[in-house]
Amino acid sequence: MAGPIGSKYYDIFLKHNVQLVTSEDFEVINEEGFRLLQEIEKEQSIVAAAKNMKISYRKAWGLLRDIEYDLGFSLVGKKRGGSAGGRTTFTPEGKKLLDAFTSLQLDLDAVDKEIIRSFFQKINSIKETR
Repeated sequence: MAGPIGSKYYDIFLKHNVQLVTSEDFEVINEEGFRLLQEIEKEQSIVAAAKNMKISYRKAWGLLRDIEYDLGFSLVGKKRGGSAGGRTTFTPEGKKLLDAFTSLQLDLDAVDKEIIRSFFQKINSIKETR
């Protein structure tokens, strides 16, 4: 939050998103794609991941397929049903990508706190000029 309770900036927050893009600024994977990968890892299911994200299975599958196409490798493998039920697991490349993103998020979170505090100190010093 930008300011102390009761200040005019109390309900303002700074948000940034992480994306992988090409040199031509074509989006390969965005925040939603990374979140989908995190949910798939947690649930071991594209269906459950989509449900958690409140998106359709079709959208989740399309997003995953597009990311795999753009990256040039598979991110997940599927094990069909049976007595133990089906599940979605990561390929070694998919797991490395997700682990790298998770590590990046932790690093950014650590750095963000001080940068954001400095930013909000600067905007809180802005006086109304009406």
